[in-house]
Order: sequence, then structure tokens, then C-alpha cells
Amino acid sequence: MSDRAERLRDFLVRAGWGDASLTALAGDASTRRYLRAERNGTTAMVMDQPQAAESPAAPADADPVQRLQLGYNAVARLAGADCSRFVAVAEHLRRVGVSTPEIYAYDALDGFVLSEDFGNTLYADMIATGHDPMELYQTAVDVLARLHEEPAPTVLSGDIVLFRYDELAMLAEIDLFAEWYLPVVLGRKASEQEIAEHRGLWANVLTPLRGNSPVFVHRDYHAQNLMWLARRKGFARTGVIDFQDAVAGSAAYDLVSLLEDARRDVPAELAAAMRKYYLELRRGHSGFDAHSFGSEMPIMAGQRNAKIIGIFSRLYLRDNKPRYLAMIPRVWRYLEQDLCHPVLAHLKFWYDNHIPAELRHAAPQTGART
Repeated sequence: MSDRAERLRDFLVRAGWGDASLTALAGDASTRRYLRAERNGTTAMVMDQPQAAESPAAPADADPVQRLQLGYNAVARLAGADCSRFVAVAEHLRRVGVSTPEIYAYDALDGFVLSEDFGNTLYADMIATGHDPMELYQTAVDVLARLHEEPAPTVLSGDIVLFRYDELAMLAEIDLFAEWYLPVVLGRKASEQEIAEHRGLWANVLTPLRGNSPVFVHRDYHAQNLMWLARRKGFARTGVIDFQDAVAGSAAYDLVSLLEDARRDVPAELAAAMRKYYLELRRGHSGFDAHSFGSEMPIMAGQRNAKIIGIFSRLYLRDNKPRYLAMIPRVWRYLEQDLCHPVLAHLKFWYDNHIPAELRHAAPQTGART
């Protein structure tokens, strides 16, 4: 037994689950590992997140000292391997009525969490087996409307704060497009000028959003991170997972994440109906401006989709996970749609000038890996 396996077993013993059998589950795009624990007919979920396992590079314009002190995770406000943050976010969401797995035990030092098992009812699987997507998506939007009724909390628990998803964080993510996607699609590194132009154009678009009042942002709110809990009532039927990177940011962000899903096609008519439904839920609430929200959505959508193209490219080049390349054309379709909004006109020109249309619509070839 490896040292890591021994520490996991010790954790389960301390939690009262030492005699449980463990079954590994399919992995995701992170370094986390998930297992299902079974004991006497009862199941629980185990999250195994080794400390300091995620350490991608700092943004391109960071000097050597910044790279050492901050790193990309810190700049982009990512939780990395912080299980304490996962637990604190879970507790906050449960306090406001959102269904998240109950935490049975955790070890922040070693990076283990034992929690409630929501089963196998992922939204993505429910839709694939014929469940009405309208019911699923409306309930998911109900969750967002509930979360957006009040400002984002400053403190989650103890000394754990909810980081602001600010311009610095979003630009750090934007850099991923030029730094990682251009080498994949063009077969060469991005020039310093290309990186600076791309970042500068995005800075001009993001700066006006700086003063907006932030709400809780899950940051990865889509059908692969939502579960259908049919026995619960109202919006509690939507079980929410994978929330450790939550931040305080734009109310448009999670709605975009849900409706421009990188991993599956969301029919245009369903997406339009859900945007309308969200506006109906929020209309009349103090501080909500439907017109401003409508302008903010394409900005958040474009930022997220450009970032995802960069992340999927990095998963291939750095982490040797080529399966994510097949999703890039879908994300490009979303991004092209976003870029048609007048507020992103200058960025549309940059993308049109640097990425030929024929390269956007086909998955990059794995031979591009260097």
C-alpha cells in the first residue's frame, strides 16, 4: 500500500469508515480523485486532493518574484488543494438552502473529504436518458436566482474569505488562450505582442464592470456539476457539486456557464427560454438592472469561453489529456456567437485576424503537441 493510500485509510478509520470498500470514479479535469465508499449498504463520497498538486504557471507578465509568491492559482483565485475552502463553501450554500453534500469528515492537511453521496443522477446523464431538460434547467436557474438575492458574503467561515473575481483574475485566465491555444492551433508560441494585444483588448472590456456589486459565483455551474435529487422540493432538487473555486463576481457568469456548456450542446431555444426565465425571476429585485445584465452576459460568456479554450489546450499540452481537444469546436461556436455582440467588436477583429475560421471548427490534431 502506498503512503497516500495508507493516509487515506487512516482518515477513513478516524471518520468511522475504516471498514468501507472503495470504488474509484471517473476523473475530471483537475488533480482531484473521487471514490465511492460503501459500508453496510450505506455509501459516501471520498474526495482525495493532494496538497500542492495543482501549480500551473503564473501569468505571462508576472515577474519571477510574483511567479514564486503568487503562482497562477493565487492570481486566478483558484482554491487549488484547499479542502477547508471546499468545506466552507459547502456550509455556506447549505445555509441558504442550496443542496450540497453534507460533510461527514475532512482532513485539510492531507486533503481528504468524506461527504454525502448524491448518487448517479448527474444532469448530463438525466438529459441523455430522456428526462425533461426544461424542468432540470428551470430548477438550476431557480438556484441561481436564490443565490443572487443577496450580495456575496465576504467571509465564508473563520478566516476563509470569498475571493473577488476581479479584473486581475479574469485577465490571468484570458492569458491561457494565447499562451496555450495558439501553440496547439498554429504550431508556434504566441508572441509577446499577441499576448499583450489580447489582454489589452479584454482589459478595456472588463474594466467598466469593476464597480458592479458581486454575488456568489460557483464558477463551473453546468450539467456535469449538477445532480437531480427528485425526492427534495423546489430548487433543493438541484444538487450542486464541485464548488471549491467559488468567488464573488458577476451574476451573469454562472448563467452563462449553464447555458453555454462546453461539454454538451444546449439547444438555442432552451437557452433563450432560460435567459428569459432568469430575468423574470430577478425583475423587481433591488439593484437588478435587466439592461445592464444583458450587456454583461456576452462579456462574461466571451471571457469564459476564451478561457476554456485555453484550459482545454493546456490539459492536452501540459497534462497529456487529448480528449478535451474534441470539445474546443463547440466552445468556439459559443465564442463566435458572443463576439457578435457590439461590446466585443474589437475583440472579434482580433480573433478573426489571428485564428482562421477553418481552424476553429475542427478539433486540433493531437500531432500539434510539442
